[in-house]
Amino acid sequence: MPSSTPATLNSTVAEVTQRIRERSAERRALYEQRMANQHKRGVHRAELSCGNLAHGFAACNPRDKGELKLMNSANLGIISAYNDMLSAHQPFETFPETIKAAASAMGSTAQFAGGVPAMCDGVTQGQPGMELSLFSRDVIAMAAAVGLSHNMFDAALYLGVCDKIIPGLFIAAARFGHLPAMFVPAGPMPSGLPNKEKARIRQLYAEGKVGRDELLQAESDSYHSPGTCTFYGTANSNQLMMEVMGLHLPGTSFVNPGTEMREALTRYATEQAIRNTEPGGDYRPFYKQIDERAIVNAVVGLLASGGSTNHTLHLIAMAAASGITLNWDDFTDLSAVTPSLMKVYPNGQADINHFQAAGGMSYLFRELLGAGLLHGDIPTVFGTDLTAYTQEPFLENGKVVWREGPENSLDEDVLRPAASPFAPTGGLTVMKGNLGRGVIKVSAVADEHRVVEAPVKIFEDQNEMKAAFESGDLDRDVIVVVRFQGPKANGMPELHKLTPFLGVLQDRGFKVALVTDGRMSGASGKVPAAIHISPEALDGGPLSKLRDGDIIRLDANAGTLEAKVNAATWADRERVVASLDHYHVGLGRELFSGFRHLAMRGEEGAGVFGGFEADDLARQQGQISQEDA
Repeated sequence: MPSSTPATLNSTVAEVTQRIRERSAERRALYEQRMANQHKRGVHRAELSCGNLAHGFAACNPRDKGELKLMNSANLGIISAYNDMLSAHQPFETFPETIKAAASAMGSTAQFAGGVPAMCDGVTQGQPGMELSLFSRDVIAMAAAVGLSHNMFDAALYLGVCDKIIPGLFIAAARFGHLPAMFVPAGPMPSGLPNKEKARIRQLYAEGKVGRDELLQAESDSYHSPGTCTFYGTANSNQLMMEVMGLHLPGTSFVNPGTEMREALTRYATEQAIRNTEPGGDYRPFYKQIDERAIVNAVVGLLASGGSTNHTLHLIAMAAASGITLNWDDFTDLSAVTPSLMKVYPNGQADINHFQAAGGMSYLFRELLGAGLLHGDIPTVFGTDLTAYTQEPFLENGKVVWREGPENSLDEDVLRPAASPFAPTGGLTVMKGNLGRGVIKVSAVADEHRVVEAPVKIFEDQNEMKAAFESGDLDRDVIVVVRFQGPKANGMPELHKLTPFLGVLQDRGFKVALVTDGRMSGASGKVPAAIHISPEALDGGPLSKLRDGDIIRLDANAGTLEAKVNAATWADRERVVASLDHYHVGLGRELFSGFRHLAMRGEEGAGVFGGFEADDLARQQGQISQEDA
């Protein structure tokens, strides 16, 4: 297949990759050793006893039973996040039958290994259920592991799209890294109500100028059919990153569901997954495909596209599951050399379908490879290296073929060449100072709003802010601090519910910003928000020392976040202790108390699995006692 020749690798990309490699060397070596050992123990049903195997295919049709008995053909395990409430995952209902038929046509088999939960942050925003959202990532990883633990499979197909689902599936794929992995997306819904109009209605509702009926109609016109939400949030960032890591077929991320092309790509993904197995003759296990180069590619893709801040948590957890130690400084250094090439809402007014039409992933690959910002030499599920991903799929007589994508953007208001980007940097940086460390995304924040110095108004529950806004208490220059929202406190919910109120205050001419140890989401917008502040308030973080009226200076340009409080006064202040019982009961939240106790800090990925190989190495070196392990 034709491919593009990448430029010499950018020196900063090379340096960051090398330091991640060195930082992770012992941890990664142990991970690779474990995956190799698992491969030697057997990656599929040949290792099972007759009784085990009989249970494993008891429900199969006679043809599949015959194939499974022979041991010389591939059996694919399907892990799916299907449910018919979540629009992005509803299309997966029909995928297993498509996959099984395609596998059968190849002389192989596929079995539905297990389903994983898929909650919708759009449904739970501002609701108690959102407090389970981040932890659902780790539940998904565990659920996928249960499905694959039967050891019946030569490869796994992971069907997922949205916020925590793809990171959770990736973590599972990494821990079953001896298996080849193919990620199979469903695609975005067609375009609905323009994003600018949706945002306008939301702000009018926040000001009480339109009623709930008008708001509901606008939301319904925006989210109107099967498929992923069309703004560029965490879900669509997931898809872009999977492709940039070579875990998708080229050009498959943003093809709409229910189309002939989507069906054909699913069939091809099945066929290619079989080719990537040992019986298929080109064994491509996950652990040999995903290394520090692929992780750096994911960060660069995220930054170039103005993607979700949630991935400053997820990518760290995903890397850790692969034996790789990634940190926020890596994001900052890569952001400094990665140009902003996309403007898709909330960074602009276009949606992801407009991006696809403007040139999509093939053009983005061409520009990033041409600028030396991606590792083009990584292996991919396509059977090539990444340079082949400048191609895009077409149908010929019902079959998928790949041709070179456009050499020029078809709409430079949406997608720009690297030589004339929207901005010279990726618009994401680490914030640090006497309030701790956090991250800020400024790709949608105007230059004049990137530095705010103002008194703080402190909230310990996001619902309190609505009342303060409605009373007029926030009609001034103000930095809103919402604390006790970290993973240990209440699961680190997204605080996207605050966006319309903050946007109204900014539009009224006030200098406003948000500081929180919680999350804001992939829809982080025009108001500067320093998020994921670590350590969190419950964990003794400096946010617990703040008092109403303290002056904070948030400087997104310099990457600093400082409470302008006399150093001696600051050192002597006692930390506030909050009552959090109301966060911990109801809608299943009591089931996650163990997760809250185990949760790691934001810069460590905010997960509950510990450091994987990092903890094991520390134990071996005597740094962690058995009692603490």
